[in-house]
Amino acid sequence: MTEYPWFVSRLECGMTGEVLPAGVLHNLSPKGFPILVRYDLDGVRRSVTREALRERPQDMWRFRELLPVRRSDNIVSLGETWTPLVPLSRLQKKLGTAEILVKDEGRLPTGSFKTRGLAMAVSMAKELGVSKIAMPTNGNAGAALAAYATRAGIDSIVLCPDDTPVVNMAETALQGARLYRVNGLINDCGRIVGAGKEAGGWFDFSTLKEPYRIEGKKTMGLELAEQLGWDVPDVILYPTGGGTGLIGMWKAFNELEAIGWLTRKPRMIAVQATGCAPIVKAWQSGARHAELFANAHTIAAGIRVPAAIGDFLILDAVRESGGFAIAVDDEAILAARAEVGTEEGLLLCPEGAATWAAYTKALREGLIRRDERAMLFNCATGLKYPMPEPTAQLDKDAPIDYARL
Repeated sequence: MTEYPWFVSRLECGMTGEVLPAGVLHNLSPKGFPILVRYDLDGVRRSVTREALRERPQDMWRFRELLPVRRSDNIVSLGETWTPLVPLSRLQKKLGTAEILVKDEGRLPTGSFKTRGLAMAVSMAKELGVSKIAMPTNGNAGAALAAYATRAGIDSIVLCPDDTPVVNMAETALQGARLYRVNGLINDCGRIVGAGKEAGGWFDFSTLKEPYRIEGKKTMGLELAEQLGWDVPDVILYPTGGGTGLIGMWKAFNELEAIGWLTRKPRMIAVQATGCAPIVKAWQSGARHAELFANAHTIAAGIRVPAAIGDFLILDAVRESGGFAIAVDDEAILAARAEVGTEEGLLLCPEGAATWAAYTKALREGLIRRDERAMLFNCATGLKYPMPEPTAQLDKDAPIDYARL
């Protein structure tokens, strides 16, 4: 066991700034808002250098001075390696733009970026003595919770909408969680989790209802900056449902700037589907909070979140960065997945495909300039999602026109 240098200075309410004690369990703040982890950034600056990081394994735990886990034996890991930056060179040339990169989070252990947040949150749950966890999910978060909770020896219960992709439900159950399908949306699942936590004796792991999933998702920003030589792209397009990753990356960039490792920050672009776009609607109207989006629907299940408890944190990040929120329809998402797959050989998940559809739409509308370097996030492997069935056939017993194959 190693006791890491620990620089957590306090926890605070993301809305009011009320200071809360570190080292004890929290769900939401006393005022009912998400809690953020704050660090002694002067201490971090004195303790570690960018050069020192080069000697560490290329995984999400390398940034330990900016993470909340105090003891190495509480880290719950399945091998959270760096994820690659994949250039879309052909499409870039076709559009005549600056570099377009995809950060492919589908290479993580549970096949999605949910690995980062749940690995961190479960590690902290272990450190703080949690024995039973419940959470709602649209798919990938439940699979990640199941894997890491099982590895930690923590009991897990997962509730998902009954139209969640079958592969997500199957992997969640196979990795040790008790899975229940609910005849509703993720907010309905979340309501059940919240209502039953006392009777069920579980800790509520809903998005942003504990402080540490953000810290895991934050590593996307830390890692990205290091991969680019301590620089950032001009724009980051991020598929946004609960928005933990967007909030976490913006937090990472602010922390890196504060310790002198970054000299600029990117514009953050929240990408949603037209069938579920509460953040886009709030951004367009100038509201601080988003309204519940009625009759939410989209093929991109991961961003089908009708109400995000961290809506104000998402909107703050978008506005502070000079970014924007944009929605694309399901037809555009399917077309984007096909285009990137056939042009670049990269199979995106629907949520990742939404970022390509949003990028091309933003180019057309002048929201992104062609000379801006863009980073798109593919949040999960495309292999988890339904794909069109191939129909072309050959009859082995009939003449074959080889020239037409």
